[in-house]
Amino acid sequence: MRVKGHYRWVIVALLCVVTVINYIDRSAISFAVSDITAEFGLSAGQIGLVLGAFGLGYFVSALVGGVAADKVGSRLSFALIVLVWTLAIGWTGAAIGFMTLYAARVTLGLAEGPSFPTMEVAVSRWLPPEELATALARSLVAVPVALAIGSPLVSNLIAAFGWRNMFFVMAAMGVLWLPLWWFLYRESPKDSRFVTEAELKHISAKWETEKGYKKAPIRWKRLFSTPTLASNYWAYFVFGYFLFFFMNWLPEFLRRSYHLDLSQVGYFAISPWAVAALLMLWFGGWSDKILRRSGSLRKARSYQIAGTQALAALAIIPIVVVDNLYVAIASITVAVGASMAANAAYYAVVVDLVPRAAGTTMGIMTLCFAASGFLAPVITGYAVDITGGFRPAFWLLSALAISSVVGVLLFHRPDLDKQKLLPLQKAAVE
Repeated sequence: MRVKGHYRWVIVALLCVVTVINYIDRSAISFAVSDITAEFGLSAGQIGLVLGAFGLGYFVSALVGGVAADKVGSRLSFALIVLVWTLAIGWTGAAIGFMTLYAARVTLGLAEGPSFPTMEVAVSRWLPPEELATALARSLVAVPVALAIGSPLVSNLIAAFGWRNMFFVMAAMGVLWLPLWWFLYRESPKDSRFVTEAELKHISAKWETEKGYKKAPIRWKRLFSTPTLASNYWAYFVFGYFLFFFMNWLPEFLRRSYHLDLSQVGYFAISPWAVAALLMLWFGGWSDKILRRSGSLRKARSYQIAGTQALAALAIIPIVVVDNLYVAIASITVAVGASMAANAAYYAVVVDLVPRAAGTTMGIMTLCFAASGFLAPVITGYAVDITGGFRPAFWLLSALAISSVVGVLLFHRPDLDKQKLLPLQKAAVE
């Protein structure tokens, strides 16, 4: 059915753009590692701590940000967090040593922690259920797109202007997005003058069918004890571990293992993220098609997550056993692409099961993501210091992916758990 009016996709585009800015900002430091190491005299372990500091701040603010997004909405939440992370990026460029650099990264994590729960709230209010995975894929594809375009952009900015000025340029990007968001976004489609009556009816129709259930409170225990949500949290932790490992350490792995210069690293790093972007778009739309045809969330969401994580686990092995740059790039491309392909499914499951607590539930999931954001760079840094190489870190990646596959196949049953939670879906978290 054709819908007269497509303004909801403008909102999705705004979310995509801010996520591009988000990920270029948070990943830019990985290309400055060698220059920062040389200027401040840091070890791989100390660099790992600096990279992991982002995860600490992220962990602190993720859940609070999710609750706040549910309470005050996405419009004000996004405006505030983008303003703070812009200041944090500028502070990174002005760092004078390990402690100021560490503090800047913690602040950046604090600011960016609420971003995905806030996005989840916006999407849950602007998209009907059958468009969720598609909309989330179009928003979240910004992550690999940012890392693909950011790789040559940031490496060339550093080569041309130095690492400090690169961060100052990055800080300006958020400032340009803020006024567009404030002018174009409203908390509810019905409050936007750009939404037609036909589009508003399309957005609200499926949510309207769930009215009439008793508004009993969803207690915190349910958000942690529901098997589908719990296994989703763990799988998302593993997803995050892959993302933060490659986002933070891929440039240094290529530089140390294959003796590439910064510009070469920037261009070799494009292919994993470009492939991930294409797969995310395809898998997001595919998930919604499967749901429309089968009516099964297990088929549409769970099998995507398990299958892609299994492929990622297998793709890691050639990196460890074959010492060849092109084999490594091909394997990394498959591993990154597979690990990120089902990204929209993690988010869609949250809205499928608890749409009225999407921000809070996504906040819990983001805590797991934040933990991986701290552990992946820190563990890798110390592993490199102790062993002199990346092999143990890669084996850990593969083992984590296998564990998430097992967890999803055994416990990720969204159709069953949705029926249990259905009477509570209109409730707020107490």
